[in-house]
Amino acid sequence: MAINKIALYGAGNVGATTAHWLANMELGDLVMFDIFGQVAAGKALDLYESGPAMGFDGRITGSSDPGIIEGSDVVVVTAGVPRKKDPVTGKFPSRDELVKINQDVMSVVSENIKKYAPDSIVVLVTNPLDAMCHVVKHVTGFPRERIIGQAGALDTARYKTFIAMELGVSVEDVHGIVLGGHGDTMVPLPRHTSVAGIPVTELISQEKLAAIIDRTAKGGGEIVGLLGYSGYYAPAAGTAIMVESILKDKKRVIPCAVYTEGEYGYHDLFLGLPCVLGRGGVERIIPMDLNESERAMLDHSAEAVKAVVDVLGYD
Repeated sequence: MAINKIALYGAGNVGATTAHWLANMELGDLVMFDIFGQVAAGKALDLYESGPAMGFDGRITGSSDPGIIEGSDVVVVTAGVPRKKDPVTGKFPSRDELVKINQDVMSVVSENIKKYAPDSIVVLVTNPLDAMCHVVKHVTGFPRERIIGQAGALDTARYKTFIAMELGVSVEDVHGIVLGGHGDTMVPLPRHTSVAGIPVTELISQEKLAAIIDRTAKGGGEIVGLLGYSGYYAPAAGTAIMVESILKDKKRVIPCAVYTEGEYGYHDLFLGLPCVLGRGGVERIIPMDLNESERAMLDHSAEAVKAVVDVLGYD
């Protein structure tokens, strides 16, 4: 049986940590690419050398030559300019302010993926996430099922974490989902959230639940405020479970940024929706019966995403 090949396009904190999670999962051989010197080669070798101690197998290599991604089954893209504090003003740029810079980066990334891994499934992590998915689609011409944005997996994980913290219960018993754009305009669904089957609205007051939702929406900013740069353990973990579901054909239902073709009433827009992930990538988008309030939040999120996408200048 052929061995899966997974490419990490970008060997920064998120890319390298994703490689770490994936290596432990033993999903296949890993290759890491980064434009900065021998960073990818060094991190790949370091991770490879940890295999005997941690008990995982699989080849792990790195290079500053994009040709290393050739023939990959899945390409995880983390390359781009992250949010970090301006040393002069002390302010953090918004996701939207990064769009033009990362559009240029993503255009080069997409050309290399199209050249070296034309049959791959692309899992995109770079922010602003929803807009960058549009760049990949525009440049590669890949079908929508093979371009997937990692957003809801991270937002949902944060949402579940804060609920578990509030109730003092295991995160394994918290079930919920977050839709919409990544970040401030995400759409949490308390009505569809439960703890071991018990509706969360019966366990947490409306006021505290609102605070949890607000903290989830600002989760990325909270980490940046503490570290001075973006978080990477949780984003990498959310990415890893998506890759696992794809390569193991697990058919997991994970909220992902996917290109809409009429689903939920939206067209030609990447938006976070519940997706079934399998060997074909996005194999199905699951419809949900949203009430008026939930629909209004999703519409607001879609408008916010569209505003960022419009900055790209595509027709």
